[in-house]
Amino acid sequence: MLENYVPTIVEGFVSTRFDSLQSEFLDELSENPLDNVELLQDQLDFCPQLCRFKYESCSSYIMKVMEPLLQMYMEWASVQPCRDNKELSLTEAKLAWLVHIIAAILKTKQISGYSGEHELLDAELSACIFQLINVTDNGTHRQRYGETSKQRLDCAIIIFLQNFKKSYIGDQAMHSSTQLFDRLSTLVGLHDHLQVLNAVTGKIATNLKSYTQCKEVIDQTISLFMELTSGYMTGKLLLKLDTVKFITSHHNKEHFPFLEEQTCFRSRTTFYYTIGSLIFLEDSLLKFKSSMEPLLQVFISLESTPDAIFRSDVVKYALIGLMRDLRGITMATDGRKTYGFLFDWLYPARTPLLLKAMSHWFDVPEVTTPLLKFMAELVLNKSQRLTFDSSSPNGILLFREVSKLIVAYGSRILPVADPADVYKSKYKGIWISLTILSRALSGNYVNFGVFELYGDRALVDALDVALKMILVIPLAEILAYPKFAGSYFAFLEVLFDNHLTFIMNLDTNTFMHIVGSLDSGLKSLNESISSQCASAVDQLASFYFLNITMGELPTSPAALNLVQCINDCPGLFPQILKSLFELIIFEDCGNRWSLSRPMLSLILINEEMFTSVKGHIVASYPLDQQQHLSQCFDKLMEDITRSLEQNNRDRFTQNLNRFKNGLRVV
Repeated sequence: MLENYVPTIVEGFVSTRFDSLQSEFLDELSENPLDNVELLQDQLDFCPQLCRFKYESCSSYIMKVMEPLLQMYMEWASVQPCRDNKELSLTEAKLAWLVHIIAAILKTKQISGYSGEHELLDAELSACIFQLINVTDNGTHRQRYGETSKQRLDCAIIIFLQNFKKSYIGDQAMHSSTQLFDRLSTLVGLHDHLQVLNAVTGKIATNLKSYTQCKEVIDQTISLFMELTSGYMTGKLLLKLDTVKFITSHHNKEHFPFLEEQTCFRSRTTFYYTIGSLIFLEDSLLKFKSSMEPLLQVFISLESTPDAIFRSDVVKYALIGLMRDLRGITMATDGRKTYGFLFDWLYPARTPLLLKAMSHWFDVPEVTTPLLKFMAELVLNKSQRLTFDSSSPNGILLFREVSKLIVAYGSRILPVADPADVYKSKYKGIWISLTILSRALSGNYVNFGVFELYGDRALVDALDVALKMILVIPLAEILAYPKFAGSYFAFLEVLFDNHLTFIMNLDTNTFMHIVGSLDSGLKSLNESISSQCASAVDQLASFYFLNITMGELPTSPAALNLVQCINDCPGLFPQILKSLFELIIFEDCGNRWSLSRPMLSLILINEEMFTSVKGHIVASYPLDQQQHLSQCFDKLMEDITRSLEQNNRDRFTQNLNRFKNGLRVV
């Protein structure tokens, strides 16, 4: 039986890992398995599946190996200076392997959901790690944060704490696992969830204070911190801890030096998202303002910086960090009240700095990208958090700030000659700007009619600059970058849906370019883009059918201009209809419903156009298949009336599905 060999397999695995450490230390150029956490976890996936058959003997063996190493490591903490740095590094490497193995074994709880004796054994193993945590940051070990072996050990400890959290700390485990905590109380004095959380957050705070340049340890630590705050009950418990109170009120570079390290800038957003999640759990304006004090001091410092030295590196890195931090805080606002805290804190006192930063740093993507991404998060109406009172002008005021920022960026970046890395330097900022506008235009918190009514050019200026930015870039370049293409077509969908008059007022060449790009987008392999283009085409074709084909003679300037554009481009609608039919016929589209909407609108505009497209497609088939294909086309329009009512649209979609099924016998 396999289970009889489990202890031997585990012993063999541990011994081979230890033996390999000697050669790895001798060959400094060889890759250490401990450096690739994802690959390491894949290698250790066998542990929970295998060890559960002989859990007691496996855990006993691991503790037998662990205890002398732990004792030796504790003794080294009091030696000044360390008597044998190489031997200490080897010990840390062995401990790291054992911690990773114990972390993997804890997954057994998640797989089988056991309790009783197995839970007690988990407590024995976990107690060893908590003892290790108590000593890793004491004595001599405080001087070793720059050592690779120490970093690997701390990464292993964080992985263990992540797995321990999933099994024993999450909201689902709050009222279970009493045997484990009773045993931990006896072994290491951790009596309940709160004390365990205190030990875990203590390690988190120590890592964030002590490591300044090891991105791996910092990222893993912040990830654990974020996971702890994700549960409501766990988050509430965290707020009781002094360590967490310190973090949420002293999150500055003086206490957490990694915030000043450029290689860790990306980590700041997650760190502040976690801090924001904790702040907003208390739902207190006073707590929010006090917690934002460190960021307020950065704002005040930047606002008082003279224009003459605003392009200095000190300002540059302060802006990058501040924008990443604010984006994290904004991501954490998940409701109307918490968003209101942040908006009132930012507007109007703090927003002028954003415009000043964009005006001075428009050509530096390291600054503009985090600034634009922060604004993209600020205008995103997720969970209906941007729901202002009916008498509040905040939605309009927010869009005016958006318009100023987009105009400031677009008007300055367009004249800049294309650099070697044009995507990073120009395209990325443009597609984020389009994302900002798309979210603001579709967020349903701005009455855009107010701008025209009162002669405010905020909307017109923003759309004009956006149009100039997309027209200056060849469509092939846009399609070459997936994120750019996604943002571009999402923007067009919003324009055609909510601001069709703006499109209809374009000159013929620009109109042709925009609508022609929708034809290219329909053929995209990305079904989301294809559906967005279909929606945009349907909005245009539906307007044409209802107001021009079936309506009286158009009188509005926009409608007259649309008629002129279509007359100047007679092949535009037929080409799009042909593309739609080719997609249905030759591709297995998962978004057939979306494609059916513009097809009906285009067919009803001009039945002769439909007849011509049908004849062209039928003629492209072999002679022996043309009659059957023609019959399929005839059935497509059965019971379809000259109407865009919902029931008529649904009937056409059903006919289109039968049309597609009928083609399979051709």
